[in-house]
Amino acid sequence: MVGRWSFPRSRMKMLLLENIHPTAVERLEEAGYSVETVKGALDEDDLIAAIKGVHVLGIRSKTTVTRRVLEEADRLMAVAAFCIGTNQIDLDAASDHGVAVFNAPYSNTRSVVELAIGLMIVLMRDVPDKSAAMHVGKWNKSATGSKELRGKTLGIVGYGAIGSQLSVLAENLGMRVVFYDLSERLALGNARRMRSLDALLAESDVVTLHVDGRKENAGVFGAAQFSRMKEGALFLNLSRGHVVDVGALSQAMGSGRVAGAAVDVFPEEPRTNADPFESPLQGLKNMILTPHIGGSTEEAQEAIAEFAAERLLGYLNRGDTTFSVNLPNVQLAEVSGAHRILHIHRNQPGVLAELNRALTAAGLNILGQHLKTDERTGYVITDVDRDYDPEALRALKTVPGTLKFRTLH
Repeated sequence: MVGRWSFPRSRMKMLLLENIHPTAVERLEEAGYSVETVKGALDEDDLIAAIKGVHVLGIRSKTTVTRRVLEEADRLMAVAAFCIGTNQIDLDAASDHGVAVFNAPYSNTRSVVELAIGLMIVLMRDVPDKSAAMHVGKWNKSATGSKELRGKTLGIVGYGAIGSQLSVLAENLGMRVVFYDLSERLALGNARRMRSLDALLAESDVVTLHVDGRKENAGVFGAAQFSRMKEGALFLNLSRGHVVDVGALSQAMGSGRVAGAAVDVFPEEPRTNADPFESPLQGLKNMILTPHIGGSTEEAQEAIAEFAAERLLGYLNRGDTTFSVNLPNVQLAEVSGAHRILHIHRNQPGVLAELNRALTAAGLNILGQHLKTDERTGYVITDVDRDYDPEALRALKTVPGTLKFRTLH
């Protein structure tokens, strides 16, 4: 669907789901936009009903934006994921409809890292079981099985923003760090890159996962990987729920191969706090289960709200796509002394020539122009003189491959 969007800010509708931090609402409303909030997530049918007339959608991790949702969105310009991951959004479909997608890839890294450190400490000290015993009146003061982190080997699977920061803090606690990542990563401090996941598992006293949510990572850590861990090692998953076979983890805990584990993400998660939670990991000894709270600190949520809101405003107010995960990234200054025309199209031959022919036919004087493409999508930014007939822009709809275009004043 080809769309043209140029609306006063007060007429642009923004819908923010999943109890997004009020800082985002305040920042967007201060900029003159109309914002509606919903506390929980929406399923596909409810989201399709709610997205009619919406220009900007804000979500966290529990709302899925499918191709069907994007096909039914009649005014949608952008989706902001107020979290790290974007696997809950069909990025190809968003590109096909000229919808920019933004996330907040760094804002909650410290919160996740601190939780990982804390979980490792309490698991090493058998705190979960000792605390549970105390609550039923059992006093079990013993050093048996209680250890320090210092001198232990931490194996980090996924050495991105979170994994690398965890590496630094773990070394400061006296741990030896090894890591494995499919991408080329710079080792920080004394961390050592392992050539294979199996090599990492064989050396690690603690294994922690910090991989992304791409579909290819589904079930990558299962019975075979648990069998290759050191006897009595600890295991943490604060990345994505579908990455780990939780049934295999339960068996590894039962056999003693894994002496303790902490899991913050699950293959199936409740949409709201009122929905029930079930998992084969419930009731296991030295098992810590947390409700996807890795990035859920007040500091992280405020930082995410500020970052994602600023990315949205940069895109809406000047066409800046810096940090977009699905459109070509273009950093732009504010429009000054001109009108700006933003044109999103399929990456196919001849679009720029046809676009410029249409602009010339409309009698527009081009002051500056920039084109950026990726494998799927092209993005053209054209600044023109203020003096032109807006109706002349109708011809831009007929340019082959056009997905959306927008004017900024």
